[in-house]
Amino acid sequence: MLSSTQLVLETAKGAGMSGRRTATGAVVTVRGGGLRRADAVGGPADGRAAVPLWWVWLAAWPVTAVFALSNAATPLYVLWQDELCFSGGTLTVVFASYIVGLLASLLCCGVLSDRFGRRPVLLPALGLALAACLMFATAHHVAVLIVARLLTGLAVGAAVSAGMAAVTDVAGPDRRRLGALLASSAMVFGAGLGPLLSGVLSETLPAPTVTVFVVEAALLGTAALVVWRMPIRRPRAPGAPAAPGEVAASGPDRGGHPRGGGAWVRVPGVPRGSGWHLALGVAVFGPGIVATSFVLSLGPSLLTDLLDLLDSDSRIVPGALAFSMFLASTCVQFAVQRRSRHTILVGGAVSVVLGMVTLVAAVHTAAVWALVAAAVLAGAGQGMGQLGGLSLLTSSVPPHRLAEANAAFSAGGYAPAGVLAVGAGYLTDAVGLTSAATTFGVTLATAAGLGGALVLARRSREGRGGPAPR
Repeated sequence: MLSSTQLVLETAKGAGMSGRRTATGAVVTVRGGGLRRADAVGGPADGRAAVPLWWVWLAAWPVTAVFALSNAATPLYVLWQDELCFSGGTLTVVFASYIVGLLASLLCCGVLSDRFGRRPVLLPALGLALAACLMFATAHHVAVLIVARLLTGLAVGAAVSAGMAAVTDVAGPDRRRLGALLASSAMVFGAGLGPLLSGVLSETLPAPTVTVFVVEAALLGTAALVVWRMPIRRPRAPGAPAAPGEVAASGPDRGGHPRGGGAWVRVPGVPRGSGWHLALGVAVFGPGIVATSFVLSLGPSLLTDLLDLLDSDSRIVPGALAFSMFLASTCVQFAVQRRSRHTILVGGAVSVVLGMVTLVAAVHTAAVWALVAAAVLAGAGQGMGQLGGLSLLTSSVPPHRLAEANAAFSAGGYAPAGVLAVGAGYLTDAVGLTSAATTFGVTLATAAGLGGALVLARRSREGRGGPAPR
C-alpha cells in the first residue's frame, strides 16, 4: 500500500516526471528539467528549487555591465569639449539626454518585463547599449553624443526595471533581501566602474575615445551570454492552462490591473498598499541620485577650477572621483544591510545633507579633499536611499509587478535628477561655479532633510500602531 506521498512520486515518474520532497514535506514535480510549483501548500514559495548562490551573483552582472556604460563617457567629456567646442550648459544637456532615454524606457520596460519576461526585454536593451558604444567611439558632433546618451538611457531603463527584477527572480522568494542588495549594489558598482575604466584606459592606451568603448562592448557581450543562460522562467501567457500543480491566476492583481492586460506604455506604479513604501524610498533616493548626477556632470570642471595644481588634461582623476563615489555607495549597502529599512533610509538622508554641506565648503575653500568627501557622502546617501527603497518594495510587491515597481522607483529619482542637473549647468554658466554650487547644495540638502523627516514621521506612526517593518 503506497502512502499519499509515494503515490504522487510514482504517478510523476509514470508521466515522465521526477519528484523531490522539500524540507516541509511538499513534493515538487519536475518535467523535462523545468521547475514547477509545489503541489502542497507550505513548500518553497512558488515551488521552485533554489538556484545555486553563484547564479544569484552572476545574474547581477548584466546590470553592472550596462551601468558601466552609463558613466563611461564622464572622463572623456573634457576631450570632447575641446574637440567639439561646447559649453558647460551643453554638457549637462548631453548628460540629461540620458535621463530622457531612461525615463522613456521606464514607461514601458517594467510593464513589458512583467508581462513577457526579463530576457525579451534585456537582450534588445543590450543591443541598444552596443549601438551606443559604436556611436560614442565614432562621435564627431555633439548631436551624436546626445543620441548615444539617449540610447544609453534606454538600455539603462531596461536594466533598472527588468535587470534588477531578474536578480530578485533568480534569488527566489527566500532570498529576496539578498536579491535586492545585489541588484542595488550591482547598479552603483557598475556606475563607478565605468568612469574608472574609462579614465585609466584613455590615459594609457591609444585612441582614448575609442578604446574605452571597445572594451565596454566586450563587457556587454558577456552580459548578453549571462542573460541568455539565466535560470529564469518565461511567464505563462494570459489565459494559458496552468502547469501541473500550478494554480492559474485570474482576476485583477493587487494593484487593480487586469492580469496580462493594461497598456504597454504607462506611468509605472505599484500595487495598492505599497504606495508609502515607494514614497519613502523616492524621498531619500531622489536627492541622492541628484547629488551623484551633479558630481558626475560637473565633477571634472569642479576639479579643474578648484585646484590649478591638478593637470586639467588628466582623465584618471575625474574617473577616480566617480569611482570613489560609487564604491562608497556599494560598500555602505553591504555595511548596513542588516539594519531596518527605515534606519537605512534615514542614514541615506543624513549622508546627502552632509555631502551637500561639504560640497558648498569645497567650492568656497578650493579644497579638493572636501570635494572628494562630498562625492563619497553623496554616493553613500544614494546607496542607502536606493537599498532602503528597493528593499521596501521587494518586501511588499508581488513578483508579477516587481519590474514595474522598480521602474516607478527609478523614475521618481531620475526625473528630478535630469531637470536639476541641466539647471545647475546653465546656472553655472550664468552666475559662476561658486554661486551655482551653493544654491544647488542648499536646495538639495533641504530636500534630503525633508525626506529623512518624512521617513521618521512614518516610522513613528507605524510604531504607535505596531512594529515598523524590517
